[in-house]
Amino acid sequence: MTALDSTKRFSDRVENYVKYRPRYPAALVDFLRDAIDLTADCVVADVGSGTGFLAEPFLQNGNRVIGVEPNAEMRGAGDNYLRGYAGFSSVNGASEATTLADQSVDLIVAGQAFHWFEPVNTRAEFTRILRPDGQVALVWNSRRLDAPFMQEYEDILHKFTENYGGVSERNILDEHIAAFYAPQPMHLQIFDNVQVFDFDGVKGRALSSSYSPAPGHPLHQPFLAALADLFARFQENNAVQIQYVTRLYWGKL
Repeated sequence: MTALDSTKRFSDRVENYVKYRPRYPAALVDFLRDAIDLTADCVVADVGSGTGFLAEPFLQNGNRVIGVEPNAEMRGAGDNYLRGYAGFSSVNGASEATTLADQSVDLIVAGQAFHWFEPVNTRAEFTRILRPDGQVALVWNSRRLDAPFMQEYEDILHKFTENYGGVSERNILDEHIAAFYAPQPMHLQIFDNVQVFDFDGVKGRALSSSYSPAPGHPLHQPFLAALADLFARFQENNAVQIQYVTRLYWGKL
């Protein structure tokens, strides 16, 4: 996939992305306050900021946050989602060309995004815009696979979606992330996260993914039928849990 393709990949998924993708645990920012001495005075660049979910807890912490997002639809959704926060602004930029000034930010964050980045040029750009002793935090909400519902949901994705194995964040291994930070050490902290959904929520969550078959695709209806069967077998009081681990990697470059 080309870099251009990746920047446009979610253009037709924005509405479902905003409504059904998981947010990030509040404990994440609480943890960074202690781990890297994050204060309200720190300027944060959220690279691949998308709909603004990761920027929000930092804004709630009092930080100024600059969202860097190349996809116009996603950037617009983020501007709308965060319109109540005076400390937020966004720019049309990418991980390897953020448009930000030299040594202008204290912390770079990226949520559900690093697996789309070209690492060599991204590292050079991050080094350029970070202030001395600045840090980089890479975050993913990854679905758990250790419960029957979650494993069957994963099986459906493999069966009915195109290129799921090629674009999943699961392809990014710890050693790949460690290589990005090297020679500095990489640190990892894990948090639990969960969404509770009725079937509309399960369907919307599935369709928010760039690899899921969209309406009009020959696999769209079979995909929804498989999800409906899965929901019917596991629902309790018309709800199921989609369980995640939130992985936070952080360190200096």
